[in-house]
Amino acid sequence: MRIRGDSFWSWADPTLHHRRHDEALPNGTCLDVQVRLSRTGATQLFLGVYGASGLALHEEAYASRPGESMTRALAWGVVRARQVAVELATLACVPTVRQVPLQATGPC
Repeated sequence: MRIRGDSFWSWADPTLHHRRHDEALPNGTCLDVQVRLSRTGATQLFLGVYGASGLALHEEAYASRPGESMTRALAWGVVRARQVAVELATLACVPTVRQVPLQATGPC
């Protein structure tokens, strides 16, 4: 179950038709990309990256994607969500305070 953040709830409108792409990555991260047409005909996009626990790690909402069809916006959103997931995974592997011994090996 996903624990949605404020960006999603501000963007959500169940009365509008939308298309969606869901993807589960090998590390348990889930991507949720949704695209729709607003009541005025603007292409709108939402993308979310969620941890294995369902917690929102990153969310972005676009009120308008000028010049993009729903298909093109969805494809762009999937690429963007994957980039964010890679960035978040990379950040999780960078030591912050503690020093890592040179001989240490790990998944990152």
